[in-house]
Amino acid sequence: MARVLSLFRPQPFLALAGGRKTVFRRMSLDLRAREVFAAAVEAVQPDTVVRRSVERKGDSVLIDGHTFMLRHNLHLVGFGKAVLGMAAEAERIMGDHLVKGVISVPNGIQETLRQHGKDQMLLKDNSQIKVMEGAKHNLPDTDAQKAAESIKQLASELTQKDLLLVLISGGGSALLPAPVPPISLQEKQDVTRKLAGAGATIQELNTVRRALSLLKGGGLAHCAHPAQVVALILSDVIGDPLDLIASGPTVWSEVWPEEVLSVLERYKLSASLPASVKNVLSKASPRWEKNKDQSDGAGHVLNVVIGSNSIALKCAGRRARELGFRPVVLSPGVCGDVKSVSRLYGLLARFACSREEPPPELATELLKLGPEVGVESWDLCRTMQVLDEERTEGWGATCLLAGGEPTVELTGKGRGGRNQELALRVALELRDMGLPPTGPVFLSGGTDGQDGPTEAAGAVTDGGLWGEAQAQGLDIDGCLTNNDSFTFFSRLSGGQRLLVPGLTGTNVMDVHMLLIPSIPINIK
Repeated sequence: MARVLSLFRPQPFLALAGGRKTVFRRMSLDLRAREVFAAAVEAVQPDTVVRRSVERKGDSVLIDGHTFMLRHNLHLVGFGKAVLGMAAEAERIMGDHLVKGVISVPNGIQETLRQHGKDQMLLKDNSQIKVMEGAKHNLPDTDAQKAAESIKQLASELTQKDLLLVLISGGGSALLPAPVPPISLQEKQDVTRKLAGAGATIQELNTVRRALSLLKGGGLAHCAHPAQVVALILSDVIGDPLDLIASGPTVWSEVWPEEVLSVLERYKLSASLPASVKNVLSKASPRWEKNKDQSDGAGHVLNVVIGSNSIALKCAGRRARELGFRPVVLSPGVCGDVKSVSRLYGLLARFACSREEPPPELATELLKLGPEVGVESWDLCRTMQVLDEERTEGWGATCLLAGGEPTVELTGKGRGGRNQELALRVALELRDMGLPPTGPVFLSGGTDGQDGPTEAAGAVTDGGLWGEAQAQGLDIDGCLTNNDSFTFFSRLSGGQRLLVPGLTGTNVMDVHMLLIPSIPINIK
């Protein structure tokens, strides 16, 4: 088996011709980590994912194995942080058949894209698509509600001969607020805010949110019936659940008033509900009744995930192989507190860098930690097997990849985000395990180019960070307590460890990367 596998293992640098071999030998692990991250982001650019998923063939278009005829019958709607770029590419491909379009995008995004030189994500001056900006600070507002009303009106006017292309990305829920009358937008927000504050789960929040909305939970697809609906989705949710991404406007979701009321009663909110909400929940909505026979199974809706964290990691692995690493993907669903997630990566680094066979308790701790951070035991066992083979057979350098969206417990008022804090905590894990500065390099970055309220997407660290910080008089523990990772990295060596790609125009959560050198390292 080992002989067979060896035929497929990368030969670090040796497969690179002439001058390129020398160049990659001189590239630092830090630089190669950034190259791999850039490849992950590039793979899920809005125009890239649309171009990869939509194939024009004369007067027809092929999407996910389905052919749709184009007879000047195409209409387009979209909502989310990345749909402007998606819409621009869709119009480039099928614009001669596009009748009309409306997209709801974040406030100020067009000007921001212009400032960053991303003209390919902007619509042409003669575009048939109307752009409506709203949801300032990522919160539903009256501008977003107006956009939702325009989208609903467009969908409601379609006939059986029409094709509705729906573009969806992260942030779409806030950009498509359409409360069921007579509920006001403020009343709906108050209910969901109180639920969140009471500790409701994301599933419970979505159950209530869909029940109070005209367009979520399959409502948009219902409005468009009997037209053919094709939704292209750029996922920012772990596991790519179609009903949760932007609250599933094209995914039928059966919700009954009794179920919604039980959630509200569970958190003792029933008595304080506005009269309008009680009125809506007191009887079955006509939309819920009609949608039973107009679900995805009826054949008029096709939902396709065209961009996700898994796709980003796959392309990152391809670039890592080109740079001389053997890529291994742990999981696209890492979650949980950054303290536990950093421990996971520290243990994996120790496992990979052991000169001798790792002690059994190391694997035991990893498997015990897995459920806490959203990683299946199978994925951990598979990853440890690969790392063990690397160690025993000397296969060379390894690039361990993962993705997801960890959380941070706020204990201070500093500046930073989950990626920078995770990178800082992993550096401490590497230092505590006795790994020298020449050891593994860790990168954590948000694919949207932002990490919390900062200009950075994340950071690149290693076991030498602690000594570097000590030499410059920086207090790591104090920064972590105050959630001030951005200030720490900004002051450390002039901010060289920060990951600052700028606005990316996309979002498929975060990318985590552990680059493990080819030479075994002695650890304590």
